[in-house]
Amino acid sequence: MKLSSRFLLDSLFVVAAAFLTVASMAWSAGPAGWTAFGVSTGVTVLAAVSAAAASKTSLRLGHGLIGLVALWSLVAAVAFSGTALTWLVFADAIAVGVLALADLAVHEATTERIVHSLEVRDSAKDGRIAA
Repeated sequence: MKLSSRFLLDSLFVVAAAFLTVASMAWSAGPAGWTAFGVSTGVTVLAAVSAAAASKTSLRLGHGLIGLVALWSLVAAVAFSGTALTWLVFADAIAVGVLALADLAVHEATTERIVHSLEVRDSAKDGRIAA
């Protein structure tokens, strides 16, 4: 079984978003802002590289949107301070998490994955071993 890079990146984006969501409310605005800057930079770079290297339109669109939201979070972490920064980091982290989960759902619901699952189950009923 091969692990898809799309699945791996989307899972990483969800974990990063969950971390930033908690950090934005647990820490003061200064440390939360700089943490958001660092994490958002990483998410932006990974999403942009993935979107640029993708051959599928759905992957380009999904990771492109995640990259744009992370880029906005990066800019907001530098441009705002205080309570506004806290709530922007919180909202941007939730947005990245929701987009990453949506991209995971799209990935798992693609026609080829559904057809492949049905083909494997049908051949198992016939007594043949699926390769």
